[in-house]
Amino acid sequence: MENAAFGTLCRLGRARPPLIPALNRFSSAALPSRSYADISHRVFVTPRRVRFVESEYAVPRESLLHVLGELRRQVPRLADPVMFPVEVRVAAADDIWLSTAYGRDTAYVAIHQYSGLPYRSYFDLFESIVADVAGRPHWGKVHTLGTGRLRALYPRYDEFRRVRAEVDPEARFGNAYLTQVLGDPRLPANFP
Repeated sequence: MENAAFGTLCRLGRARPPLIPALNRFSSAALPSRSYADISHRVFVTPRRVRFVESEYAVPRESLLHVLGELRRQVPRLADPVMFPVEVRVAAADDIWLSTAYGRDTAYVAIHQYSGLPYRSYFDLFESIVADVAGRPHWGKVHTLGTGRLRALYPRYDEFRRVRAEVDPEARFGNAYLTQVLGDPRLPANFP
């Protein structure tokens, strides 16, 4: 039901963007607030029938309220309204070299825009907010960071690149995205 009803509201908002603020108020009042507790694959794996573009950044947990406050303050000023709510989750620090939670307790902030609606200015704003708190992008979602910025965010970044160059010296397992975020393994690890 949620997929069908929310999808209908999103299609209406895409057809008539000035209605989006009212549609958002309606959907937040109409959709029930829920809490989940179960094995992770039962909670986090759900059908997503409403198509969207998404960006997600991991920020230090103590920065979460600042990031949400800035989004709340600045998003209403955007020329194009946003159709989706912001999602937040938290995780403990870990020691995995390229984990977004490496070395710090983390809050994940995910933003979305309905497919077909303008999203670039919203995502650029989001990236500028999380950059101020050393936000690390989700590796599989929309972001614009490259090797220079990522090296500064991950203390073991160059070590990872050295291992990658050893196990795949010809970049057989590479692609354009991996070159963007990890550079070319045929170049020295400290080369962007």
